[in-house]
Amino acid sequence: MSTIVVVRKNGIAAIGADTLTKIGYTRQSAKYVTNSSKIIQVGQTYIAITGSGCGPLILERFFSQLEAQPQFDSLQAIYETARLLHIALKGDFFLNPNEGTDAAFESSQFQYQIANSHGIFGVYSQRAVEEYSRFDGSGSGADIALGAMHAVYDSDLTAEEIARAGLMAAAEFDDSTGEPIEIKTIKLKPK
Repeated sequence: MSTIVVVRKNGIAAIGADTLTKIGYTRQSAKYVTNSSKIIQVGQTYIAITGSGCGPLILERFFSQLEAQPQFDSLQAIYETARLLHIALKGDFFLNPNEGTDAAFESSQFQYQIANSHGIFGVYSQRAVEEYSRFDGSGSGADIALGAMHAVYDSDLTAEEIARAGLMAAAEFDDSTGEPIEIKTIKLKPK
């Protein structure tokens, strides 16, 4: 697992992720894994993913094969992209969508967060989409990251610094989150 975060503050959106690769009990930092980034860029949108290690590769492949550039400017547009991705995951990428028998919908088996000029968003394994007004986190260290970001959000720190505080706390206390971390920022459009 991993930890990913999104923050918005003072007209800036930040998205961040750790770079640890973990398979079972084996932990490999970015020092050993050259493709350790969990953030991809699609047009002017950044997407960070947590779940299977092949997630970034799948997303890059999926978005590169689309005939039209996906829209990430509203909850409905993001949901439609997530729905199309789920269809591709099952058909083209051999996803096992069975997460549990009591689930209302098939699982995409990972979560991702989005930051772009329209805001910060989270997409969950059953394709629920949420927009955030301040910050959010996903993954194994999310609870730790959320607590750290909550503690510093109302200070003078920037969106990037708040994301860094969350990720560094998760890297310190969650055994599935590790440094180095990476953070991307983008200017928000006025609403």
